[in-house]
Amino acid sequence: MVPEESVGSVETRMQSASLALEELLVTAQKQHCLTVGIYESAKLLNADPDSVVLCVMAADDEEDVALQIHFTLLQSFCCDSGINILRVSGVQRLRQLLGGVDANQNQEEIGDLHCMLVTNLQVDHYRLQEVGMYCQESRLLDQWVPELVLQER
Repeated sequence: MVPEESVGSVETRMQSASLALEELLVTAQKQHCLTVGIYESAKLLNADPDSVVLCVMAADDEEDVALQIHFTLLQSFCCDSGINILRVSGVQRLRQLLGGVDANQNQEEIGDLHCMLVTNLQVDHYRLQEVGMYCQESRLLDQWVPELVLQER
């Protein structure tokens, strides 16, 4: 049985990491350091993997076999390249976050939110360190692809 304190601290860490991720993604988009879409992400990883600091995969559509194959390949590449990976649920929240930055963007321009890469930010963002620490702590607990839930607001 897991002590209640540790369950509470895990939930607190996850909530803190979720908020940090949200802020990080919005900042990365504003700084043009966010690549959105599975194919766009694969192209960037092939061309310049050293520029990628975080890979975010939205896990809402578990039934799509082709999507799962893409996720597996991207995860493998990221693991081999030392890139932190996060699996998130909450594509609607991602749409809210990333669609709200530019009111002129329509849903099509936002793109496929199943995979996003954060590249080197113009300013070393403190939230990147927080998300990276969450990923590192998760790996120490043998959770190689940490998961977060983004809450709709």
